[in-house]
Amino acid sequence: MSETLAVIGEFGLIDRIDALLERAGIHVPEVSVGIGDDCAVFQPRAGYDILVTCDVMVEGRHYLPQFISPLDLGRRAMTLNISDIGAMGGVPRYALVSLGLRSDTAIEDVEAIYLGFMEELKPFDAVIIGGNLTKSEGANFVDITLIGEIAAGTSVRRSTATPGDVILVTGYPGEAAAGLRILLSGRSAHDLENNPLVQAYNRPSHRAAEGGAVARSGLASAMIDTSDGLVGDLGHICDKSGVGALLVQEKLPISPPLREAAAHFNQDPVDLVLGDSDDYELIITCPPEHADRISSLITALGRVQVNTIGEITSTPGKIQLRSVDGSSRSLSRSGWNHFAQ
Repeated sequence: MSETLAVIGEFGLIDRIDALLERAGIHVPEVSVGIGDDCAVFQPRAGYDILVTCDVMVEGRHYLPQFISPLDLGRRAMTLNISDIGAMGGVPRYALVSLGLRSDTAIEDVEAIYLGFMEELKPFDAVIIGGNLTKSEGANFVDITLIGEIAAGTSVRRSTATPGDVILVTGYPGEAAAGLRILLSGRSAHDLENNPLVQAYNRPSHRAAEGGAVARSGLASAMIDTSDGLVGDLGHICDKSGVGALLVQEKLPISPPLREAAAHFNQDPVDLVLGDSDDYELIITCPPEHADRISSLITALGRVQVNTIGEITSTPGKIQLRSVDGSSRSLSRSGWNHFAQ
């Protein structure tokens, strides 16, 4: 029988986590005090702005424990925070992790979650420097605060898009939503393990390297990650920048697996691309003359494609889709809303 939190308690778990992090062997000279004191202490690097983000994942709300391994849960939770840092062009440095856990949670599962955290942090030489543990009487949850950095004055915001800018997007928005729908369709978890759309939902990829390259180029006017869906997050750019947007249907990227899933569910694949979906791709706006250069910077990293899908307009808050026949229609900008869904 697996050892549980009820057996070793809070401080026993802290000792296990500390030992696990020590074995990872990542030490950052700017951190003078890490886990084990009332606060962590680190020295910001001269010439850099500090970026801070936080996000929480609640069991049954943001992840389905019957469909995701503890290792992948850790990876997913850290990925969505890294995505926020990357969407402003930054690099993650330090993480604070808070867990709410039932007392019957297996220790090996908690350790696997931390291994998932570290897998995502390791490429950046980023480290976990503290956090908190509490007992949950209901759903388990993972709450991460991630601290990053970026060269002073170079962060890319969502509030600086300009009419006439083109709109670029990385990857294939909508795949995660299709993966979740497949998981909920009742097929066995074993059969779905290698399904690319299920993988897009359970094991998403952030675009921090791509966001960093874009920020360093100085060519983008605005940028955001697609944690709420393509139209939902484009809407955030429009609201903050006081602009609108026109998307062109035939330019929207649709992967073969997404097209196949849409046919299976008797749904237009365009609706999946545009709808709520936490894919963690990047939406980038820039003057038209910079689009090819930004695309080249991204594709040179060899991880993901990028497509120009439309343009920024001067009509504040209005997002339209131009269909293949030339007609246009306004798009709903729901996006993911925690308190409405």
